Amino acid sequence: MTKLDERAGARLAVVQALYEMEISGKGVLDALAEFEAFWIGQEVEGILHPPAEGAFFRDLLRGVVEEQRAIDVTVDGALAQGWPLRRIESVLRAIMRAGTYELMFRRDVPARSAISAYVDVAHSFYDGDEPGLINAVLDKVARGTRAAELALPERSKQG
Repeated sequence: MTKLDERAGARLAVVQALYEMEISGKGVLDALAEFEAFWIGQEVEGILHPPAEGAFFRDLLRGVVEEQRAIDVTVDGALAQGWPLRRIESVLRAIMRAGTYELMFRRDVPARSAISAYVDVAHSFYDGDEPGLINAVLDKVARGTRAAELALPERSKQG
């Protein structure tokens, strides 16, 4: 298992944890404990949840929760007029928030890699147009938060 695979597992787990927190009202500490103990790297109801880079998972989950106000304003600005974030389905909302957190606050992760990673996460949940929506919203966020980086020619993928 490579570090890249464990980061993909962390991103998937963060989206699941954010969704769980929203529907259950759990706090971030409860969600961290539950996911690290019972979900990450475990088989739950016949579904194998991939291993995840623990520190990356914790940073993403805490960061999205701590910076949610700024993240939501940014995502609202990237969404089409008349479609505020609150009208978006909760799994999509979780994907957009996690991806936006990485673009805004994790400069160590290349923007194109973060966008691609969250499009992949969207493919884990959806077969329709949703991954394209994630790509469009995160691309718009990246153009607003990392315009200089996106202007550079694409280098080898990492993140």
